[in-house]
Formats: sequence, structure tokens, C-alpha cells
Amino acid sequence: MTTRGLVVGKFYPPHRGHKHLIGTALANAGEVHVVVCERPGEDPPAALRAGWLREIHPAARVWVIDDRYDAGDSAVWAENCTRLLGFAPDVVFTSEDYGDRFAACLGCRHVLVDRPRVAVPVSGTAVRSDPLANWDFLEPPVRGFYARRVVLVGAESTGKSTLAADLAAALGTVWVPEYGREYWEAKVRRGEANVWRPDEFVAIARGQCGREDEAARRANRVLVCDTDAFATRVWFRRYMGGWSAEVDAVARGHRRPDLYLLTDIGTPFEQDGTRDERLAAACAAVRETLGRAPGRGCGAVAPPSG
Repeated sequence: MTTRGLVVGKFYPPHRGHKHLIGTALANAGEVHVVVCERPGEDPPAALRAGWLREIHPAARVWVIDDRYDAGDSAVWAENCTRLLGFAPDVVFTSEDYGDRFAACLGCRHVLVDRPRVAVPVSGTAVRSDPLANWDFLEPPVRGFYARRVVLVGAESTGKSTLAADLAAALGTVWVPEYGREYWEAKVRRGEANVWRPDEFVAIARGQCGREDEAARRANRVLVCDTDAFATRVWFRRYMGGWSAEVDAVARGHRRPDLYLLTDIGTPFEQDGTRDERLAAACAAVRETLGRAPGRGCGAVAPPSG
């Protein structure tokens, strides 16, 4: 008969201590169920934490349970977990002092795993307090959530891509190129540079967000982005003459950056065959009006409210 194991916790957020605990369960039970406790207002929420655990431990079966009850009432928790699973487990794995009481209420064995946190010296409280300091204890999906995001915005030919690459190199991390530029260059090769459809901007916004989220998993604490979906809203207005509710929804629904860097328009315009000459002329007119000299650099701004 298959041995059914149980692991219960907040996993708030999942870290490598939890990975060690669940890995031990998977190595010692034929079937492992992981129950994630949920309380309103937690960030990251339980549903997201459960999704991360399913990715990290695809062999485990992950559940979410209401966490409104007294954490010290092992009998209630045993009853609720049994009701949730539809059976009582054969063995429960914990790293906590309550494990023996909980297992007794379940009528099963208890395996205590690294209670003094020697094998993996980390806690959820420590991660929430300073995720960057505990970076080495986090798996890629959790890193993607906590990575600080810096976005460069500004007119064409103001050095965004160069600055993004240089910043990423200086920080020892990765950066996200502008997906819209890649999309535009493909249109130029097809001879469609002057023909735009509204749905293309939605695709660009989604593509940019998707690449940003993927790169955040590989980032070293900070992710640098050459533009974002917010800038796609501006390009939609430039080419379509108005605002797009769909593009706006993509931009507003995505993770907000921690910092925007706005590049100045004072650098000389360089036409590489894909850039908008009319925008270059407009930038030049603004520069002349403001009396700005080339090389003014960039400024830091807060994320936009909309």
C-alpha cells in the first residue's frame, strides 16, 4: 500500500527550508500532500504560494486551507486536514514543536525535519523582512516576485538600451530588451512599417510583460527593463490617435516597477533605419525650446499611478 505523507504550513513565502522539508517527505512517502494555510491580506497570497510549490515540487499534491483557526489547536487542524484530503495520512512531516501533538491527533507517525534550522538556516519571517538578503534561499518563481524592477523610459535614441545593458552588467544581473522594437523591426523587414493595427499594441504590451516576468526569475535581486507596457500606451496614442482600454488594462494589471529612470532628449538622434524621424524632430524642437545641452543624462521618477 502507498504511504501517504502530509506537510502543512504557511509557506509564507516558500524558501529552501520548505524545499528541504517537502523533499524529505517525497523521499520517504509514496504520495505527498502539501497543505498551504491561507489568511486574507497576505502578500504573496496563498493561491500564488501554492502555485509556486506546485512548480517547485511537481510530484506533490498541493492544497489550500482556511487559516482562521487557533494554530495551537492540533485537534481542529487534524480534523480540517482530514476533511480536506478525504483521508488521514500515514505520516506527517514537520519542522515544528507541535508535530508530535498534530500527528497524535491524526493517528499517524511524525517525522521531525531540521527543527533547529541547521541544514537550511532561514525562515519565512526573515525572507519577508529582507528578501534580497535571503536571496540564496529562494527558488526562481519566488525570486521573480521579490526582484526589484527598474524600468528605463524615454524617447528613441536617448540611450535606454545602452544604459540598461550597462546597469545590468554593473549590478551583475539581467536586463529585458524592448520587445516593441523587436516587433517593429520584424514589421520593417516585411514592409509593414507604416501599417499598424490596435491588436498589435496589445500583443506588444503582453509580450513585454511576459518577458519581464520570465527574466525576473533569473535576476540577481534587481531586474533592469528597457521600457515596459506603460510606454506601449504612449506608442498606441502616437500611432492610433487615442488610448486603448486593452493596452491600459495590460499595463495596469502588471507588476508596478520599483523605480523609473527617464532618459533626457538631449543626446544626438541616431537613425538606425527603424526610428521615427517625426518624433526625433519633435524632441529636437523641445530641446531647443528648453535650451538643453546634449548629455543631460536621466532622472529618477516614481511609478505612474495609472
